[in-house]
Amino acid sequence: MKHATLRQLKVFEAVARHLSFSRAAEELHLTQPAVSTQVKQLESHAGLALFEQLGKKVFLTPAGAEMLHYSRAIIALFRETEEAMDHLKGITGGKLNVAVISAGDYFFPRLLAAFTARHPGVTLNLTVHNREELLHQLTENLTDLAVMVRPPPEIDTINEAFAPHPYVIVAPPGHPLASQRQIPFSRLTEEPFISRERGSDTWNSLQDAFGQRTQRLKITMEIASTETIKQAVVAGMGISFLSAHTVGMELQTGQLTVLDVQGFPAWQSWYVVHRRSKRLPPVALAFREFLLAEGATLIDGMMAYKSPVPPPAALGGEPAASRRTDP
Repeated sequence: MKHATLRQLKVFEAVARHLSFSRAAEELHLTQPAVSTQVKQLESHAGLALFEQLGKKVFLTPAGAEMLHYSRAIIALFRETEEAMDHLKGITGGKLNVAVISAGDYFFPRLLAAFTARHPGVTLNLTVHNREELLHQLTENLTDLAVMVRPPPEIDTINEAFAPHPYVIVAPPGHPLASQRQIPFSRLTEEPFISRERGSDTWNSLQDAFGQRTQRLKITMEIASTETIKQAVVAGMGISFLSAHTVGMELQTGQLTVLDVQGFPAWQSWYVVHRRSKRLPPVALAFREFLLAEGATLIDGMMAYKSPVPPPAALGGEPAASRRTDP
């Protein structure tokens, strides 16, 4: 094992976590053959097979399970070393590791640009994930800060709301409901409804907004991609519940419109989250303070959809479902 590299261990860990060479390649921005090569080289160093394939499924061998345990320990030690060096560098010259839920990638790079304009020596490591992957980033100490809608109750974290997050009902501009005002929920149940997949942050926010009435929606498609949902709505295949922060371009170009539905927008919050036991480097502390002080104003200035003034509870208050008033 003396010739094994950190890169090989990281590639192996990603494959072992996903039990998929293709998903690991996607996460690491590598080709699948490149991932396979790294794993084969590590197996050569170990002198043992680390994976076995039965049909289309990939499994860890006993040697692979042992390798995964030590690989994660080694990767964690390197990360701690890097964090120690970042502490010595301070903000300028530090590396900011931040992970964001997928809905945030529509505005988050511009927040980072505003921050780095003030701290030009900072280097960035930004990753975008669905909820499951984002929670993995936190639990495995792969990121300093996470930006999300729903802080995880199952992880001991510090969660600070820094900006309101409105959700809206969208439709194509020519939709019969586009010209109506104060549309009741009962009218929405007559329309084909396109939703994000169950378990996603958007799906959970939908349930907060409608509660048990979610079951009355005529959900014709569940799609794991916000971009695909938007295109399906543009094509006239149904209406949808989406973050207002994800539809700015389509509103500006006239491809989508926000319906005037009773009780909407449905309010959630953006949170900056970190492990309670995490020793944040100076650059992460500075970025956290930046989000808390200026994040809401900057995000509002970026958005094409200008929502009503959110209630005070929209920042860290009760779930939207408890504030619904339409029948």
